[in-house]
Amino acid sequence: MLSFTLGILVLGACTEDEQPNNSVSITGIPATAVIEAGQAVGPVTAQILAPDGLVSVVIRKDGTTLESLPFTGETAVSHEFSYTSTEADANRNIVFEFVATDSNGDTQTVTHVLTVGDVASVIRLTSNITEDALWETGKTYVLGGRIAVTAGATLTIEPGVIVKGEAGSGPNATALIIARGARIDAQGTETQPIIFTSVADEIEPGMISSPNLDPDIDGLWGGLLILGNASSSFAGDVTEVQIEGIPPSDTNGLYGGSDPEDDSGILKFISIRHGGANIGEGNEINGLTLGGVGSKTIIENIEVIANQDDGIEWFGGTVSVKNAIVWNSGDDALDTDQAWSGTLDNFIILCGSNTDHALEIDGPEGSFNGAHTLTNGTIRGHAAAEMGDFRDGARGTFQNIYFYGFGSPSATEGRGDLSISGDASLANFQSGVLSFESLEVTLAEGATLTDVFRNGTHAHGSEVPLGENTVGADKAAFQGWSWAAVAGQLDDL
Repeated sequence: MLSFTLGILVLGACTEDEQPNNSVSITGIPATAVIEAGQAVGPVTAQILAPDGLVSVVIRKDGTTLESLPFTGETAVSHEFSYTSTEADANRNIVFEFVATDSNGDTQTVTHVLTVGDVASVIRLTSNITEDALWETGKTYVLGGRIAVTAGATLTIEPGVIVKGEAGSGPNATALIIARGARIDAQGTETQPIIFTSVADEIEPGMISSPNLDPDIDGLWGGLLILGNASSSFAGDVTEVQIEGIPPSDTNGLYGGSDPEDDSGILKFISIRHGGANIGEGNEINGLTLGGVGSKTIIENIEVIANQDDGIEWFGGTVSVKNAIVWNSGDDALDTDQAWSGTLDNFIILCGSNTDHALEIDGPEGSFNGAHTLTNGTIRGHAAAEMGDFRDGARGTFQNIYFYGFGSPSATEGRGDLSISGDASLANFQSGVLSFESLEVTLAEGATLTDVFRNGTHAHGSEVPLGENTVGADKAAFQGWSWAAVAGQLDDL
């Protein structure tokens, strides 16, 4: 759009007694400028002097009149000019003419030549998204700070888009927040996943693997947060709280409500990498944070790699997730809190040297109760990691899960086990509110079933030789589009 706005500088008009003898002049318009298609030139201010009294200013683009502005004898005016180019302007020289005419018939023409290059392929964002926006295939979008899609707006991300977060920590950590009442429509494909990563990553559209970053480098930016209006269980039975990882001063970080069918949009074929920036002691951002997200939200085919905090964390809500893989999480691979009440179906966890728990399952914090289901999972351990900790009144169903690659608890100071912590969680297990079905494990040398499946959970488990499991994930869902599959990490599953 062309913007040409009348300024406030008006000095006066000629009188009948005056003898006009001065010509009109225009200053302030540069002779040339160079931009990429889709970018803007300006604003610049044109200063127009017309001692004999200004009659009109005409602005032309390539000979076609864009705007004709009448005046009534002013002797000095200022105007602001800007132009945002389009894809149709790419690889062209555009000629703008500014023609001022005074009451004596004198004219002054100033020419500006705008050279427009190719369509910009890297777009940097520095402010919140407050209206519908489209991020296009073939382009890279750089988060120059904490960017929120605010209530009422929808962000559509086309297949193959790369989103990169700049470096930042504390309150300046970069992240993309889908606030309550906003939506994201990010539908990658098996051949063109959408990738969230760091600006340090030299990956370009069309690539799956990073050409320069290893899959265990974390904390280089924040992460993706989706927040909704679904029911959650909060301490004190309040209806909303601030999500962890976002400063309290940013109200776009609030989540919670009373709509279990809330719709925050669609995520499909998404890979999130190298995130988890720290905003304060013990307060990092998860790879994918789901706070109070409702059941009409669709989340399928998600990969989180090398996040300094948790891979995926649910804070209440009712959203379900299908086909998720977490590789090299820094804290917990999967973390559930505040009575999340959805289902995770078909998941793979690949623990790394910094992984604390493969599963960390917490119970409700207020009087509202809910339970979730984790089913059809394969978890490859690490000597430093624990299988899972079910604590603080944990609830839910955990079934058809295969564990292998963990160390023996007796040799790793209690690591490598699945345990139930606290009286409330134990009571839920005894009553069936917390239940386990068809757990299989390939034991470390010297370990026993009761070493790894503690507190009576061994009754629902069985030992199997490596690779002979009858339960677990279907890895075919991750082939082709996920870095873990391309890197060969799933070959032995």
